[in-house]
Order: sequence, then structure tokens, then C-alpha cells
Amino acid sequence: MSPGSDDEDIRWQAGTLQVEGIPAERLASDFGTPLFVYSRAAMTRAWQRFATALAHRPHLICYSVKANSNLAVLDVLARLGSGFDIVSGGELERVLAAGGRADRIVFSGVGKLAREMESALEAGIRCFNVESGAELERLATIARAHGVRAPVSFRINPDVDAGTHPYISTGLKENKFGVSMTDAPALYRRGSALEAIDVQGMDCHIGSQLTDVAPYRDALARLVSLIDGLAAEGIALTHLDVGGGQGIRYRDETPLDIGDWAREVDQALGDRQLELVVEPGRSIVAQAGVLLTRVEYLKSNEDRHFAIVDAAMNDLIRPALYDAWQAIEPVTPRVTATGRRPHDVVGPVCESADFLGKGRELDVLEGDLLAVMSSGAYAAVMSSNYNTRPRAAEVLVDGEAAHLARAREETRALFASERTLPTGPGA
Repeated sequence: MSPGSDDEDIRWQAGTLQVEGIPAERLASDFGTPLFVYSRAAMTRAWQRFATALAHRPHLICYSVKANSNLAVLDVLARLGSGFDIVSGGELERVLAAGGRADRIVFSGVGKLAREMESALEAGIRCFNVESGAELERLATIARAHGVRAPVSFRINPDVDAGTHPYISTGLKENKFGVSMTDAPALYRRGSALEAIDVQGMDCHIGSQLTDVAPYRDALARLVSLIDGLAAEGIALTHLDVGGGQGIRYRDETPLDIGDWAREVDQALGDRQLELVVEPGRSIVAQAGVLLTRVEYLKSNEDRHFAIVDAAMNDLIRPALYDAWQAIEPVTPRVTATGRRPHDVVGPVCESADFLGKGRELDVLEGDLLAVMSSGAYAAVMSSNYNTRPRAAEVLVDGEAAHLARAREETRALFASERTLPTGPGA
């Protein structure tokens, strides 16, 4: 089993990679490459780990939509009874279109627009995770105009170092997210005084890809202290949203044990009667997905060997953006005369940052199919049309069936809404 693979749902069997009951080679043949493939069983199993770990206390699992917002993925989770963590009006529309319940949606993000707030209030979402005093005042004004009370939780920035990549660390005082521990009490008092605001909870998210429970422990200790202080003032909260960020194994990390994480949360909360809200994303979908890409050319110079594939940084930007590492394996391993040697796996985009992996020990030929593992999160959802490249198709595998979850884009559709200059005299 390679790093980033799932030993039950995405695995090598009979000498080739299979996603549930379907060989990856068949998927590539049927749908073309580059191709994102997701396993329904893997997503379901990952979601149920949280449900099992939290079964003994009132809780709501709100899948973080930004990790992968494909409607088929959201549909799978909605059928499990999942809630959803959104950060835009567009994600709200996606969740509702996929069958998600509005009363299980929490709305995060530092820059909510007025029209997004209106749509969320009209839909009847569970809670707004408010991140500033200015946002609170805007929400109160809009709620008052609509004759409703807006349910609110304040996102607290506990100034805890999550020990992760700076771009996905969100709980330090220099980050844009949340309000400080110092400013929070006044904000809770203000919210409680506003007739159009219903203060319900507290929210915190300290970062992504956390593989150590210690940062959660530190953050929870600070949050609980703040909750107790508010209770002493008569501001009693009904839920605590501890965010997401639970890490997985891409290479040699030790994944966060969800059971251990849940026990730490329990110990921190003690006998406080608070519903627990959690916002996992990566830990639900990352290892449930794989990116299939075909080797177009092999190229060598004095220093390096290159495997030039048909996927590129516009399909998977994590390596260029975060210097992220994901396992890259031949779908059907082979042994050639040259043997395994280090290759930079690169794409056709005209940027030196266009790579999926560097120095990978591969034994490949032109035409071989490669699998970029753990591509279910922050992959297709972050793709672009740079170099006028159509975005890849997405497929959801359910046992022996493969469902086209997103058709491959057509090139002409990419510029169908654009216009050239008018012609004629004076043009």
C-alpha cells in the first residue's frame, strides 16, 4: 500500500489500482484523463468515524464544503445526515441543490456580503460564525429589516500555533480570522444587546492538516475559560464549534486519531451542557479521491528526468501553492530495462511551478497511467482554466458503478461569455 492510499476502497489488486470495484485503467478509458475519481465508500467510512467518536454527546458534523464542493460529494454526505460548513453564498446554493438541510448549515468566513447574509437568513441556516464587530452590525441591520433574529456564534482566535503550513494556519493573532480573546467579551455583550441577534455559541478553527492533538487541547482550554466567564455574566451559550483541521497521512505523517481527538474534547468540556459542532473537510474526502493522469512524454537533460503528463498545476495547485507532497504511483506497475529512477512529474502549463511531484522514483513509459493519491480535497475544487485548459472530469464510484459527477469542460465554453470589439467605422 502506498502513502495516501486507502487499504479498503482505493487499493492495488491483481496488479493494478482499483477504486472500489472498478480498475482505474477502465475509468481512464471510459472518461479520459486527467480525471478525478472519488469513492463513496471511503467518504462514508471517514464521516462515520466522527459520528462514532461523538455518538455519546449531542453533536453536529458540518462537512467543510470548501474541501470538495462537487454536488455528488455533497449528496453522499447529505444522505448520511451531515451538516455543512459554508463560506459563501455560492456554497449555500450548492448545499441546498444537493439536498442538504438549511438548519444544519453554519456560515463561516470573514467577508460575508449583504446579499449572502440575506440568502442565508431566508434559507433559515443554523448559525452565522461572525468574525468581527463590523460583520455583527451589518448582520443585525439585515436581520432587523427582514423581521427575523439571526443566530450567531463568534469565531474566536485563541492565538494558538497549530504547527502547520503558514498558508493553512488560521488561529494566530496575525491571521485575518476571528476575534481576539481580549475583544470577545465586549462583542458577546454587544450581540446579546441587539434584538435582531440571537447569540448561541462559540466557534474556533486554528488551522488545517493538524496531526497533533496538543493545539486543540491548548485552544479548548482558552475557549472553555472564555465560555465560563461569559456564563458568569449571564451569557449562556448552547454550542461550541471546534472547527476542523484534522490531519491525514499524505506521506509519513501519523494521522490524527479521531477517537483520541474526541476524548480530548470531552475532557476539556467536562460536564458543561454544550452541543459540539465540528467542521471536518480534508479528513472526510482527501483519501477518498485520486487524480488519474497519462504520461505524454519522457524527457531527460543533464541533471533530471521528466515525466510530462496531461494534468497540470491548473488541475492540482497544492504542490505549487503549498509545496504539498502527494504520492504518485503507476496505476499498473511495470519493470523496464531502465528501472526506477527519480522523475519530476510535470504538466504542460508554461510555468516552472507546474509540477505535481519532484524526484519521484518511477519506472514508466510514455502512455502509462499515473495516480496522484489523496486528491479528494483541495484539488478539483481549486482548479482553474489557466492556459485555457478545460477543467478535468470528476467521477464518483459506488461499488461497481461509476457516475459522471462533473463533465469535462469544452474549450469553446471557456470563452463563450467573452466578446470581441465591435467592427465597422470608428471601431
